[in-house]
Amino acid sequence: MHVRRSAEEIAANRQHYEEHQRKGLEFAPKALPVPSPLPAPAIEAGRVIHQETIPGGWYWSTLLKRGEALRIDQQEGLSTVALIAWNAADTSERLNLVDTVKVQWTTALGKGRVVFSDMGRVMFSMIEDSSGAHDCLMGGSTAASNAARYPGANTRNTRDNFILAAGKLGLDRRDIPGVLNLFAPVQIDDAGGFRWQGKASNSGDYAELRAEMDMLVGLSNCPHPLDPNPVHAPAPVTVTRFRAAAPAADDLARTATAEAVRGFENNAMMQA
Repeated sequence: MHVRRSAEEIAANRQHYEEHQRKGLEFAPKALPVPSPLPAPAIEAGRVIHQETIPGGWYWSTLLKRGEALRIDQQEGLSTVALIAWNAADTSERLNLVDTVKVQWTTALGKGRVVFSDMGRVMFSMIEDSSGAHDCLMGGSTAASNAARYPGANTRNTRDNFILAAGKLGLDRRDIPGVLNLFAPVQIDDAGGFRWQGKASNSGDYAELRAEMDMLVGLSNCPHPLDPNPVHAPAPVTVTRFRAAAPAADDLARTATAEAVRGFENNAMMQA
């Protein structure tokens, strides 16, 4: 049954939301750190566990253990990389971008932000990021979106890549969460639509995500649905799995917001 809400009730709900938002933002940092420096500094050889090149259009998956990190590097040219993840111990817990945005009061992910699971725990801390151009709203490409954007071309897409990746992990398409698109300069315009911002990301940009729990991670290297390039030509990306430095007590990702503090408290209960 559809319930019609009165203007007074709508106004009261909005006021309650804005008050809650104000309190959250008062705790949050006024600004995130400046972007990580370019070019990306070398990772000490003794910390590197594995390095993989994902060709344009292809995908890769890996087990990422707590305390390890992934560096995703556009060193060979511009390319959007879609990311999904599951708790390795219980794959019913997975990446949740709605909560990631909601509890941090922003769609802007960058150094110092965290990525939540659908159980209120922190999956990733973004420990380095030279771009700041990441999309957590639109989702990845599909066969239909590619057919519309590249008519007549035989192309790969993120949705089908993740179906293949999930199958190899013993999962299926129903287990695939919403995707985080790294290096995708998407903004919301005044009318509420999505638009590609142009060159907000550069060749050579990189992001590093530290694992805060043991995870299964999937990556897909396909153009974003809004990528204006008329040719399906994603560049290869380099992914390095390495042992991250232990976080300090004042680690920004762990202290930036009250919600992140609670998320890490939830992690601690899980890991106890």
